[in-house]
Amino acid sequence: MRSNIVSEAGLQTRLNQWWEGIPFVTSAVVVVCGIIYLVCLLVGYDSFAEVCFSPSAVVSHFQVYRIYTTVLFHGSILHVLFNMLALVPMGSDLERIMGSIRLLYIMVLLATSNAILHLLLALVAAYNPFLPYQYLMDQCSIGFSGILFSMIVIETSLSGVQSRSVFGLFNVPAKLYVWILLVVFQLLMPNVSLLGHLCGILSGCAYTFGLFNSLIPGTSFYSSIEESSWLSSFIRRPKFIMCTGGNTSGIIPTYTGQNPASSGLLSGNMWRNLSSWMPQRESSAQTSQDSDRFPGRGRTLSSGLNQAASTPDSSLQTRLLEDGNNLDRPSQPATTGRLPAVNNPVAPTRTQSNQGSVASDEEIQKLVAMGFDRTQVEVAIAAADRDLNVAVEILMSQQG
Repeated sequence: MRSNIVSEAGLQTRLNQWWEGIPFVTSAVVVVCGIIYLVCLLVGYDSFAEVCFSPSAVVSHFQVYRIYTTVLFHGSILHVLFNMLALVPMGSDLERIMGSIRLLYIMVLLATSNAILHLLLALVAAYNPFLPYQYLMDQCSIGFSGILFSMIVIETSLSGVQSRSVFGLFNVPAKLYVWILLVVFQLLMPNVSLLGHLCGILSGCAYTFGLFNSLIPGTSFYSSIEESSWLSSFIRRPKFIMCTGGNTSGIIPTYTGQNPASSGLLSGNMWRNLSSWMPQRESSAQTSQDSDRFPGRGRTLSSGLNQAASTPDSSLQTRLLEDGNNLDRPSQPATTGRLPAVNNPVAPTRTQSNQGSVASDEEIQKLVAMGFDRTQVEVAIAAADRDLNVAVEILMSQQG
């Protein structure tokens, strides 16, 4: 019945469900960038030279604020739409893995490193004794795409795939994928900042190679921020994801080369590959390894609850529907000619199982905080007999 309801939902309902599924920091970045563009459009502000990243302005006037204003301002409606639509799936998956505070810190770190690399390369190009090129010092760059290119590098490193699909048209070697994107965007849109995108790639490479490890705090740093009173109103929101993973270093894991990922990662959508990299409940050893690789709450909360849980049966959808219907109607007394339940040793066990299938608010909130719908969470937990491992798999199979 639920599939019919979803299929008959209107556009507004679908948009609301889509927006509610976006975690806190990712949605906040979309809102901030969107509001800034709309305000600039309404008041007629187009003096982007005052907020863009200009190496000459940073050097001569020490306007370091440009490092962060450049990622929040966009030059056109297509510019902001393209960047935000690219950010939503990729940022959502990263936030569910790392947690909201950790992702925010990563974005700030990438913005800073991109700007520093941009400045250094512009200085080298302008003041080298062989072929000075002053234009890069005066170039004005704005937009979030530099951070997006850094995320693409991290994403490709995490997947471990040998090839990637470019817009679903053709496959290229994974190591060349981001460089081909750089060339394609530059050819299709000559006005984009080549140096800004290049610095995003270099910053992402430096991150995946561990050059920024000393700049990344441990999990206790993020936990202390989450426990502060001034963030309590945000943490209580269902879209906020806690940084409660098992990676104590707080670093985004990089691909170590044990097992190449399945070719199913290349299903045509180049922005949603992270959803296939989540830990799978194959064995206790694999679960332990994945728990270390993926530090975010979105994938480790359930895996740590019951490591010895048995593998769910193949009819999870059937159990979901049956248990969902059982919740809506009260249990009826037996009317058959069998012995009373008091003499039947199986009856008490079934009764206890039904009573235990009622999910507690704490269990529901854990899964709601991962970005799932509350109603679906309640039904999934009931179908899984309160096994959060199975409930997460049910919810993920529905989304898939």
